[in-house]
Amino acid sequence: MNLTPESKVLIQGITESPASTLVGLMMKAYGTNVVAGVSPGRGQQELEGIPVFDLVEQAVATVGHIDTTVILVEPYWVLDAALEAIAAGIRQIAIVTEGVPPLDMVRLVRKAEATETLVIGPNSPGIIVPNKLLLGTHPKEFYTPGPVGIISRSSTLTYEVALELTNAGLGQSMAVCIGCDAIVGSSFMQWLQILDEDETTEAIVLVGEVGGWSEQAAASYIAEAIDKPVVAYLAGLYAPKGPSLGHAGILISSRTAARTAFGVTAENKMAAFEEANIPVASRPSEVPKLINKLLKKN
Repeated sequence: MNLTPESKVLIQGITESPASTLVGLMMKAYGTNVVAGVSPGRGQQELEGIPVFDLVEQAVATVGHIDTTVILVEPYWVLDAALEAIAAGIRQIAIVTEGVPPLDMVRLVRKAEATETLVIGPNSPGIIVPNKLLLGTHPKEFYTPGPVGIISRSSTLTYEVALELTNAGLGQSMAVCIGCDAIVGSSFMQWLQILDEDETTEAIVLVGEVGGWSEQAAASYIAEAIDKPVVAYLAGLYAPKGPSLGHAGILISSRTAARTAFGVTAENKMAAFEEANIPVASRPSEVPKLINKLLKKN
C-alpha cells in the first residue's frame, strides 16, 4: 500500500456539506497531498487550491494516477462513489460516511476483492500516519510519531489509546479504524499483515469490542502469522447482556447456548487472546505499560 506524504489523495464529496469541506481542508492543512476533489455538478471550482471535478475520471485525467480516495458523500451515494473510484484505477478507499446500506457494502466488498482494492470503513475516521498523512477525521492533537501501530473497531477508542501512547512518550507509526458499521471493507487480519510488514512499526495494539467474531479470528492469525509483539484491549467486557448497545459494530445479544458455542461472548474473546499469548489491557491506560514491557523483552 502507498501511504506517504507524496501519495496523491482525492476527496469525493468535498463540497457536499460544510462538514465535508472542513474535513478536506483539515486533511490538506495536516500535509496530506490532496490533489483533487469530486462533487458532481460542482466541477470547474477550486477550494483553497484544490481543483474540484464532476467525475473521478476527469480528476485522474487532469492530475494523473491517484493513490487513495476519501469518501464523504451521503450513505446512499457511497457505493456509486466507490465503484467510480475503482473504475478509475484507485485501489485505496477510506469511507468516512456512516450508515451505508449493508447490501451496498456487500456489493462493494465483492468488487474490492475482485480488483484487489483496500477499503477502510464505512463509519471510520480513516488512517493517520502522524506528522505525515491524514486520510479522514482523526484529531491530530492525540497523535505523535512513534513505533506503535493501532488497529481498532472504534473511532473514539482509537483516539483514547493513541493519547495514552502519546502521553507515555511512545507515539504511533500508524493508526487505522477499520469501521464501526456492521459490514466493513477490510479486516483486522489485513491490517495486522500491513503493520507486521511496515518498517516503522515495532509493536501493534489491537482494539476490539464485544459482538461479532473478528477478535477471535485476529487472535488466531496473530499466533500463526504475526512476528511483532501485539497488545490487545477489548472494550465492553462489563456491558449488560441482552440489549443492543452503541454503533452497529457492537450488537450485543443475549447469551444463548448456540451463540456461546460460537464464541461470541466477551469471555470467549478474552480466552482467544489468552490462548494466543497476547497480553490484554484491562483499560486503555495499561496499554503503554504492556507495550513497553514487550519492546524491552524483544
